[in-house]
Amino acid sequence: MNEIDHKYMQRALELASQARGRTSPNPLVGAVIVKDGRIIGEGYHQKAGTPHAEIHALKAAGHEAWGASLYVSLEPCCHHGRTPPCTEAIIKAGIKRVVIAVLDPNPKVAGKGAEILLEAGIETRVGVLEEAAVQLNEVFFKYIESGMPFVSIKTAMTLDGKIAASSGDSKWVTGADARKYVHHLRNTYDAILVGIGTVLADNPHLNTRLDEEISRDPVRIVIDSNLDLPLDSIIARSSRHQPTIIFCGINSDEKRAQHLNALGIEIIKLELEEDKVPLSEAMSILADREITSVLIEGGAEINASFIQQGLVNKLYWFIAPKIIGGRAAPSPVGGDGYEFMSEAVQFNITEVQSFEKDILFIAIPG
Repeated sequence: MNEIDHKYMQRALELASQARGRTSPNPLVGAVIVKDGRIIGEGYHQKAGTPHAEIHALKAAGHEAWGASLYVSLEPCCHHGRTPPCTEAIIKAGIKRVVIAVLDPNPKVAGKGAEILLEAGIETRVGVLEEAAVQLNEVFFKYIESGMPFVSIKTAMTLDGKIAASSGDSKWVTGADARKYVHHLRNTYDAILVGIGTVLADNPHLNTRLDEEISRDPVRIVIDSNLDLPLDSIIARSSRHQPTIIFCGINSDEKRAQHLNALGIEIIKLELEEDKVPLSEAMSILADREITSVLIEGGAEINASFIQQGLVNKLYWFIAPKIIGGRAAPSPVGGDGYEFMSEAVQFNITEVQSFEKDILFIAIPG
């Protein structure tokens, strides 16, 4: 029975993953309905406000759902939100057995959905491929449990630890395949964040450029204490087409703020802390706006600030087999650093990938 449950739950997880970057602030959820050893219905949650995975699967199964088993990657909801409770639909359809990968951390559910199914006489099993299900929804779990976005840093450096030449030139540290992977990342994160230094140095687009699939641009976040964003920058000129937020100091020039706002940029002024935007407060504001994930593609100072403040949940660290040298060439992490090696921030590498000649290390706080 375990092998069979694993097989169908794996399919549910695969279905759920098809909606990466599309369901925020909702979780990724897949559902499979099985009867007499065959799949009779399946589906996944595609976008917040639309039917949940279970509803798609039940609709596909139709009347055959009576007496069948349902495999779902996250506990079915039991409350009225943007859509009706899935537990009601499951009971009404006559499902006899429900297998759940992991319970929903949302306090509105948090085990209540499973309890309702048990009380209705439905055999219910929880914990099949639980670890994989939690990893799939790492963004949702972080957002629900902490009220903060899931924050990742992406950076690329040479073998000698440089993210640019001493002249500031950084095009390109890595090859085309690695850069394409980054656009796939942008396609799954709610927001992309940089500091004003990156904007002034690179004049970036910070959008998603993928040809072979439907892509969408993340919200652009710029940390800009003094509101120095040039009015003629690419970001400023394209903000009517791609939402952009600037966090700056409370005393930033109001006229400049009005000019940028007229270009479509939202300006959020905060009380500076040691002349810097309070990053934790900024992240909390983004979470309040249902921005559940943030990809940082900034420079050394932004990376250092987020890491030192314990705000980073994942690293995407590319290494290119190049040596550029130069005492003035920047490294991925700046700031004051730590005086002793024992104070170093520890990360655990969870995955290693190859792109042409480049290597990607994916790591989480250890």
